[in-house]
Amino acid sequence: MIAIEVRGLHKRFGEVTAVAGIDLTVAAGEVVAFLGPNGAGKTSTIDTILGLSTPTSGSVRVHGMEPREAVRRGLVAAVMQTGGLLKDFTVRETVAYTAALFAEHRPVDEVLARAGITEIANRRVGKCSGGEQQRLRFAMALLPDPALLILDEPTQGMDVAARRQFWAQVRADAQAGRTILFATHYLEEADAYADRIVLVRHGRVVADGTAAEVKAQAAGRTVRATWPDADVSYLRTLPGVNSVEVRGDSVLIHAADSDTVARYLLTATPARDLELASAGLEAAFMALTSDNETVGATR
Repeated sequence: MIAIEVRGLHKRFGEVTAVAGIDLTVAAGEVVAFLGPNGAGKTSTIDTILGLSTPTSGSVRVHGMEPREAVRRGLVAAVMQTGGLLKDFTVRETVAYTAALFAEHRPVDEVLARAGITEIANRRVGKCSGGEQQRLRFAMALLPDPALLILDEPTQGMDVAARRQFWAQVRADAQAGRTILFATHYLEEADAYADRIVLVRHGRVVADGTAAEVKAQAAGRTVRATWPDADVSYLRTLPGVNSVEVRGDSVLIHAADSDTVARYLLTATPARDLELASAGLEAAFMALTSDNETVGATR
């Protein structure tokens, strides 16, 4: 089943083009990180998925229907980075009043527990930390038991323990069939918890795949081997090799096609102790979203 289907999405604000032709399909139960630098078009795309704005052109379907209809039916909920809270209410009062907006909803105590905020249920929202307020928004989003949950910087302000608890709950929800689309500046969270990573730049998708695929697309891999007196000049002529570095008896080869390099080292040289490593997601993010690079989407 398809949870989100975006086709040829364009969104313009006067002379400014925020989204320039995004295609995106998210299957039910997927956890997808939607990443990009500020101004890349993430928020504008998410707003159309939530039915908060309409496309200039293109189409957006959520569970086969118009986004606003999906929201009206309680199929979609969102955890936004700011807003939506009354500081004079307690945490429990906030969740209870929000629950009253739905014809059907999960029990208040249940969502408080799942968000990890039972112990602060009687605290006024204005006295809660930024991370606690984010967990409160998460509890509110869980009330309608949505099929699709959209998260915008969901762990902003949370400490390490709270972030781990939050993502454990999100993964449990995904395993139960809930679809998660999230935007975050914590790239390690995308690397650790997303099934797929979608990178956008200037309103277009520039990479779409697993974390390993995105890393490989952006920066290739590094092959390290023990090879005293390595033939560096010949290594540099191998297809896909970007650079070669010698460190004592070791040689480090950065290549787009690391498999070919490794095969050559193993079959045609005395090299031994081979190690293959991908660049980190942060390096891939910078390479793929930099204005100095032009990269095509992977899928």
